[in-house]
Amino acid sequence: MSKETIETLVAELVHEEDWRRMRATAACLSGGPRAVQALVEALATGAPALKAEAAAMLARVNDPHAGVPLVRLLRDDDAAVRKASASALEHMAGVLDEMTAAALTALVYESKDDETRLVASQLLGVIPNAIAPLSEMLIHPDPEAQILAATMLERLLDPRSSDAFIAAMGQPAIRDIAVRTLKKLTAIRERINSVFDDLREIEELSEREEARMSTVINLLAIGRPSVEILIEYLEDDDWVIREAAADLLGKIGDVRAVEPLMERLRVDKDTGVKELAMKSLGLIGDARPAQLYIEAIPIRPLRVFAMEALAKVKDVEVLRPHKELFDRLRTDRDGLVAYNSGLIADKLEALDGTPVGSQGGQDDDE
Repeated sequence: MSKETIETLVAELVHEEDWRRMRATAACLSGGPRAVQALVEALATGAPALKAEAAAMLARVNDPHAGVPLVRLLRDDDAAVRKASASALEHMAGVLDEMTAAALTALVYESKDDETRLVASQLLGVIPNAIAPLSEMLIHPDPEAQILAATMLERLLDPRSSDAFIAAMGQPAIRDIAVRTLKKLTAIRERINSVFDDLREIEELSEREEARMSTVINLLAIGRPSVEILIEYLEDDDWVIREAAADLLGKIGDVRAVEPLMERLRVDKDTGVKELAMKSLGLIGDARPAQLYIEAIPIRPLRVFAMEALAKVKDVEVLRPHKELFDRLRTDRDGLVAYNSGLIADKLEALDGTPVGSQGGQDDDE
C-alpha cells in the first residue's frame, strides 16, 4: 500500500500520469473527512488547475463542509476556477447548509463584480437552505439589502418565506414587494389545494389514473414555487394525491424533493406511490437513494424502475460497490433490466479507463 499522505495524493489529482490521477481520485472518494479537509486546503493554496480539480472532486464527495470554501472561490482570479466552483456548488445544492447560503447572500450584496453577483444569485435560486438567510436579510438595517433579499425571495416564491414577509411588513422599502409576494404565494397554494380537492373527489378507480395525469399537467407549469406544498401532499391520506405529488416533484426536478421521496419509497404502503417516487427520484438523478434502488431490485413490481433510476444516477462512482451485481444482471431475462445494467457497468468501466465493450480479454482489432 502507498505511504503517501492524503495531502500528497490530492496534489496528484492533476498529475500527468493517468494511474496517479486515478489513485488520487480513489483516495479522495474513500478518504472521508480527512480527504475533504485536504481538498478544502487545496482550494486555498493550490495552483489554478488543482483548485478546479479539487472543486470538482468535492462535488463528487458531496460534503456540505466544502460549501463556504467553494463560495470563496467564486472570487478567484482564474475564470476556470470560478466556473469549477460554481459547477460544484450547483451539483451540491441539495446538501449545502445555511452557512453556505449565507455566504452566497453576502456575496450578492457585497461584491462589486456584476458577474459574481449574478452567479451567486443564480446559485441561491437552487439551494433549498437559502430561504432562511434571505429571510433574515429582509430586516437588514440597509434598505438596499432588504430590497435585494425581497426581490430574490419574490423570484423564488417559496412558502417558507411567508412568515418573514409578514414580519417585515413594517419595512417601508419592501412593503410593496412583501404584499405582492404574499398574494402570489396565497394564489399558488389555493390553486394547488383546489386542484387536489377535485382529484380527491373522484371515486371511480378507472377514472382516477386519468384524473391524476390531468392534475399533473394542470399544476406542472407552477414549477419550483410548488415544491414545498407538494412535499406536504406526499403525506396525504389518499394514495392518488400522493402519487400526483410524487409525479410532479420528479418532473419539476428540485433536489428538495429527494429526502421526502426517499421516505415515501421506504414507508409507503401503496406500490403505485413507491413506483412514482422511484421514477421521480430517477429523474432528479441524485445519488442519495442509490442503496434504496439496490434494495428494490428483488421486488418484482419495482425492479425495472429501480434499474432505470440507477442508470440515471449522476455520480456513477457511488455504484462501484455493486459492479458485480450489474455485470451479473447484464444477462437478465428482463430486457430493460439487462439494458440498464449494461449501461451502468459500461459507465463504471469507462471511469476505470477500460474501453467499453472490451470484455473477457478480447480486443477490438479487425
